[in-house]
Amino acid sequence: MTTSPAHDALHVVDWRRRVARLYAEVRHAAVDDPVVAHALWVTGRDELFAEHPASPLDPAARAAFAGLGVAPYDPAFRFEAEVLPAPGRRLEVPTGTDGVVPFEEVGRVALGALGTLSLWALRSYGGGLFVPCKDATAGRPGGTYGGGRYVLDTTKGADLGSTGGPGARVVVDLNFAYNPSCAYDPAWACPLAPPENTLDAPVPVGELVPHAALVAS
Repeated sequence: MTTSPAHDALHVVDWRRRVARLYAEVRHAAVDDPVVAHALWVTGRDELFAEHPASPLDPAARAAFAGLGVAPYDPAFRFEAEVLPAPGRRLEVPTGTDGVVPFEEVGRVALGALGTLSLWALRSYGGGLFVPCKDATAGRPGGTYGGGRYVLDTTKGADLGSTGGPGARVVVDLNFAYNPSCAYDPAWACPLAPPENTLDAPVPVGELVPHAALVAS
């Protein structure tokens, strides 16, 4: 069954609306119990992938879908990190569908022994904060997606919380790292993790590689 461009656009609008609502519930629940918040997130994403018209899964994969492979929650990978100064580098990311997408490095966060990640601001219409992450298991069997995962993408609703002003802090919980849509469908154009967002350490939490995550019933 084919759909019109208008229907496709409205499906994406609804997807983003539901993602934003899900993350609002996650932020609220995480104040008392991040484990409960994580369970809400897993259930919500499974429902979107299984049922929503804008799911990145094709109809065959959706029919066989039995849930995304997500590691159990580990509180050691949750950080409420101070935003540290950064050199302010810029990225010009070419994509197949959106042209060149500009990002500016607006800060860095220290994640203990794991290392540091850059915070990127989208410098085009919509703005927003973007934090991708690639770890030592990327592309390895049983590991994480080779291009890296997203932790925050506030333009699209993936927002775990932050505070502004002096001593600004941002929640970087790697248990919520998820695969970009291009991991499931090459028709999507996804900015991937740059060197500044590559960790030498393994991050064995969050969503795993797609072929391991999609389990046929």
